[in-house]
Amino acid sequence: MVPIAMSIAGSDPSGGAGIQADLKTFHQFGVYGQAVITLLTVQNTVSVEHVEVMPAELVVRQTQAVLRDMPPHAAKTGALGSAAVVEAVADLAASFGFPLVVDPVMLSKHGAPLMDEEARRAVLRKLIPRARLVTPNLHEASMLTGIPVQTIADMERAARRLVELGAAAVLVKGGHLPGGATDLLVDGDELHRFTGERFETPHTHGTGCTYSAAITAELAKGVSLCKAVERAKRFITEAIRTSPGLGCGSGPVNHHATLSTD
Repeated sequence: MVPIAMSIAGSDPSGGAGIQADLKTFHQFGVYGQAVITLLTVQNTVSVEHVEVMPAELVVRQTQAVLRDMPPHAAKTGALGSAAVVEAVADLAASFGFPLVVDPVMLSKHGAPLMDEEARRAVLRKLIPRARLVTPNLHEASMLTGIPVQTIADMERAARRLVELGAAAVLVKGGHLPGGATDLLVDGDELHRFTGERFETPHTHGTGCTYSAAITAELAKGVSLCKAVERAKRFITEAIRTSPGLGCGSGPVNHHATLSTD
């Protein structure tokens, strides 16, 4: 059986993030990718000029059309844009018979808002309890929990707080902390650290999307969560190391990066 993964996320016409990055990553992992569009952006590697959020009903209809015909083996969310879309996706996720990875995207790489305060509250109240895994970066972990996240210990506190709020597991990404690029996974009573080499490069557009998509692809194959994160961490580290240097600003990572074997 061909593994299938679905992304419910926004569109990045420059191809570095969002739906475009997710589909490239799914393909690189040997997984058939599906795409439900939640919002459109006008952006490139330099700036975001405009964001247009889709009506919640259209997001629901896209998702239902896919579920009726080719139900995926795992799914992920990216930028959802509005509380109405968040709530609609959460309602759909209540009947998902497959794992859901929630990447709580709040800002673009250039700082453009992709989620308002009402939507953030909806993520906390309705979407996080549906998630097999939530993958916030430091800023997102802080905004979701109210805990200033500046150290590894803060990352663990924030992760455990999100588990208390209903997430089955939480991966806090520590890419913006000084030192090694360490991420922390809290899965029930288990705590895991994943450390990768840090590279001084401006070309990190779409790292969060790509990382969570790689995890989702592995979950679609039936891989355990810890192993999925481990493989995805190696992939995103190599994707950053070999970024193609495209664009005049924060360019994309290399979605053709080599997949390392265990």
